Amino acid sequence: MTDNGALLEVRNLVKHFHVGGGLFGGAPGVVRAVDGVSFAIRRGETLGLVGESGCGKTTTGRCILQLERPTSGEIVFDGQDLTKLDDAGLRRFRRRMQVIFQDPYSSLNPRMTIGQILAEPLVVHGLAPDRAAREARVGELLRHVGLLPQHAHRYPHELSGGQRQRVGIARALAMEPALIVCDEPVSALDVSIQAQIVNLLEDLQGQFGLTYLFVAHDLSVVRHISDRVAVMYLGKIVEIAGRQALYEDPLHPYTRALLSAVPIPDPDVEARREHVVLGGEVPSPLNPPAGCVFHPRCPIAVDRCRSEVPALREVKPGHWAACLLA
Repeated sequence: MTDNGALLEVRNLVKHFHVGGGLFGGAPGVVRAVDGVSFAIRRGETLGLVGESGCGKTTTGRCILQLERPTSGEIVFDGQDLTKLDDAGLRRFRRRMQVIFQDPYSSLNPRMTIGQILAEPLVVHGLAPDRAAREARVGELLRHVGLLPQHAHRYPHELSGGQRQRVGIARALAMEPALIVCDEPVSALDVSIQAQIVNLLEDLQGQFGLTYLFVAHDLSVVRHISDRVAVMYLGKIVEIAGRQALYEDPLHPYTRALLSAVPIPDPDVEARREHVVLGGEVPSPLNPPAGCVFHPRCPIAVDRCRSEVPALREVKPGHWAACLLA
């Protein structure tokens, strides 16, 4: 899948980790964390990336940011393939690609004040020439995320979880990025605070023209914030579609199972709707099944699913699915 208007294109991304052997022995093996992932994100768009824990969502985000070097594939950001750049070449792209981490309790340095945390990237990239300019910029960033200038003098342990995550968002904004990878930014927060953070991210996107890759496992949050949604299973993308199309007419059996697990507040509707219960466990990425990786748990699998790898194809306009029976 390619898009000429895309800010980011991921093409056949592969990330394998070698395990075992070494000092303590153990059989060597290869964990196929990400195995041939492709998608594009247009400027100003939010792409939701969902799936079970361990499916490769976070690894995909880390590879895009070059925090993990891919095993193979291309990551084209604003026309430049990042996988072909060395550390010096990547430096000028670091400013334009930022991340909001999952855990606001471990992503902030406890020995630094909030002001120091926000000023550090300004110093590293030479964006503020003197102390007065840095302090002014820090105050501006705090206002953007709904915090007071006084918070600059506090330490992370003096803030609540929601306030800490706002600091994490402000730190990402400090570089004036084009793309922000949001790695489950609300999963560690209370539900009421989650809504505030999601609304803040939407407001900032409209204000600064940001592009988001929103990694999450909470399908209701993803439905609220995303323009399009990509579903991952065992290192592969099994479905990509616009938000409304995916939630109202899912084509892949795994997507149907995920959506059937989302609770509905109306007890009458909840009692009447179909629930898809998957059997077995998620296979190990050390030894993924042949053919379609979902076939051991798929309720509609046929013989060819065990040997034939389904391609991610456009079944309907703008709606892609990796299923032989779709």
